[in-house]
Amino acid sequence: MTPYRIIAAAIALACIAFGLWRLEGATHGLAVTRMQAGDTPVTVFRAEGTAKGPVVLIAHGFAGSQQLMQPFAITLARNGYIAVTYDSLGHGRNPEPMRGDITKVEEGPTPRLLAQVGEVAALAKTLPESDGRIAVLGHSMSSDIVVRFAQAHPEVAAVVAVSMFSPVVTPTSPKNLAAIDGAAEFGMLHDEARRVVGMVSGGAAEPGVIYGSFTDGSARRFTLSPGAEHIGVLYSAASMEAALDWLNRAFAMSGSAPVEDRGTAIAALFFGVTLLAWPLASLLPRVSPMPLGAGLPWRRFWPVAFAPALLTPLILWKMPTGFLPVVLGDYIAMHFACYGLVTLAALWVATRGEGMARPPVNVAFIVAAALVAAYSILAFGLPLDRYVLSFFPIAERLPLLFAVLGGTILFFLADEWLTRGHGAARGGYPATKALFLASLALAVALNFGKLFFLILIIPIIFVFFVIYGLFSGWANRRTNDPLVAGLANALAFAWAIAVTFPLVRP
Repeated sequence: MTPYRIIAAAIALACIAFGLWRLEGATHGLAVTRMQAGDTPVTVFRAEGTAKGPVVLIAHGFAGSQQLMQPFAITLARNGYIAVTYDSLGHGRNPEPMRGDITKVEEGPTPRLLAQVGEVAALAKTLPESDGRIAVLGHSMSSDIVVRFAQAHPEVAAVVAVSMFSPVVTPTSPKNLAAIDGAAEFGMLHDEARRVVGMVSGGAAEPGVIYGSFTDGSARRFTLSPGAEHIGVLYSAASMEAALDWLNRAFAMSGSAPVEDRGTAIAALFFGVTLLAWPLASLLPRVSPMPLGAGLPWRRFWPVAFAPALLTPLILWKMPTGFLPVVLGDYIAMHFACYGLVTLAALWVATRGEGMARPPVNVAFIVAAALVAAYSILAFGLPLDRYVLSFFPIAERLPLLFAVLGGTILFFLADEWLTRGHGAARGGYPATKALFLASLALAVALNFGKLFFLILIIPIIFVFFVIYGLFSGWANRRTNDPLVAGLANALAFAWAIAVTFPLVRP
């Protein structure tokens, strides 16, 4: 290992240590208890040794899990509240699927999601630390759920709706409603926040201004968290401060403990995990003496790269979905599979089959692929599962993992082979990832009603492409075999899709 790699390893380990120290220390002085409300996993956060306090039910959004809402839970628990998070139906470690058409609000999964909130609320009311008062906080999809729950339960004293959209808000209901948006979120969410606050303001509502009164339940306000988008709003200190301030006003509380601002710690931890892969890659066994891959220069590369990006959305345009019990999982698996098959066909035509040959699999290949896959899953999966998002599959999701893997493995093996090899187009690897994202965007445009939720996850796929693209490059330069990283990336993406998207049933 070279001196530069040793230095990089030291920096990476320091970043990881800082991130873990900061994140593990976030719950110091708090009692964190895991419970069950029927099949629903529930986590209760409260300050140790404090008097009773109001309960705040905290609901995550679409394709999320309760870990995603930890910053709000920790912030509120530090300040005297009993914060209760849970995994919604079909999400996280909840084995019970969502039921109904998710595109139909009233007759879709909404009634069952409301019933689930009721079950969690009933459990929360029995907690010995509860003083009987209750508020609700929900993000994105769940902002509508908590609004509806508050309207049906007059005892709910306040609502905090993050990235809010809800067609059922009226000028008088729900009571004491605060909307929190990221300043970098879609404009339609900002318009929705202004709309619901404007019902009380009597004119154009301004961010940060309280309209109405907490006394009669008419209080409303919307705030914009600087620089935050749809996920960043859940980690913004401004979001935590706005939620805490609103609930303090609603309950006449005066908690002033620091809010949970974990953005720097999360960034340091995952930067360290990413950077550490570079020096570790130098320890992988050499698989081939010469770089393997198609090795296509730009002139021959472009037609092969463009063909799947254009053809895949068109081929799948009218293809039926719903054969896998996970929202959009079947379409994404088909998109990966079709994209990979078209890439292989185009590569065969471009090289007349000569660029497809590779030596037999050897022990070095098996060892290298296993090590890269283990790092890709565990090094990222363990901190993701603990601090960000449920990442380890429950038994009900294992068949989905293998089904989606059938699609991702076709894409990543074909793509890695296309973009690697002696004389390969420089910059070809990021070019194919950009084209893949463009093909997903085209698919959404062709079938917006069915695939609109893909808009939310395209940025996440981009981040995964960047991180796992770095892993791929480092592993390929050491092993000289692009299929080592291809297998690892295929497993990592299939894993992420299978554990993230909601389980559904008709």
